[in-house]
Amino acid sequence: MSNATGPHSIRGDMRVLRHLLFHPVRGETHEERLESFYSGQARDYDSFRARLLHGRRQLIAKIDFPPDGVWVDMGAGTGENVLLAGKRAESLREIHLVDLSSSLLAIASERLEDAGINIARIHLADATRYDAAAASVDLVTFSYSLTMIPDWFEAIAVAERILKPGGMIAVTDFYVSRKFSPEEYRQHRWLSRAFWTHWFAADNVFLSGDHPAFLHRRFDVEVFEERSGKVPYLPLMRAPYYVLIGYKGEKRC
Repeated sequence: MSNATGPHSIRGDMRVLRHLLFHPVRGETHEERLESFYSGQARDYDSFRARLLHGRRQLIAKIDFPPDGVWVDMGAGTGENVLLAGKRAESLREIHLVDLSSSLLAIASERLEDAGINIARIHLADATRYDAAAASVDLVTFSYSLTMIPDWFEAIAVAERILKPGGMIAVTDFYVSRKFSPEEYRQHRWLSRAFWTHWFAADNVFLSGDHPAFLHRRFDVEVFEERSGKVPYLPLMRAPYYVLIGYKGEKRC
């Protein structure tokens, strides 16, 4: 398996920014809105997002891919997670990329074919309705996708349902803390919570402190790291994100 994207281009960045600024998201359904958002920036998606989605590499680096295992990547986009996993994922039996954007999946198909990855299957499907055999999956990932799924708790329920006992869920995403966080977790100030919530919501990305809290209640969480990362072209801004790894029941040895 090959590595992920190369250096970014200013021209590509400008195309992405122009699309974000001047093309409002339209559509009657979630699928139509996603396609409206991504269709004009699919080709430049990864080079721009690589400098924004800092948790993606960190998450993939923490995953122990089980030999002969099955991996479902929810909201897989252009297949970047699979390319980041590289040779570490070659022992898997199957990889399933699930997304509702046909434009992003078209890029994923090209990239996986170019990389010679033949164990990956692409599914144009809703993460809340993904149909997999119950308890058949070793790993489910959500990499900056949970905040874009309106019915996010159902997406987590699907992940829990399809995971084998002891299977791993691995999540990274933007978030804001709850107004009153437990002492062991980070507490964001009111201005930070309000700013990032509204800033991301303009692109139908909905931040919440409930996502990590709900994941902690549904899974045996082994890793939970709260961080912040640079935003392209906004050098003084640091967007909050988390990295979480948990298990369905007790961790399998």
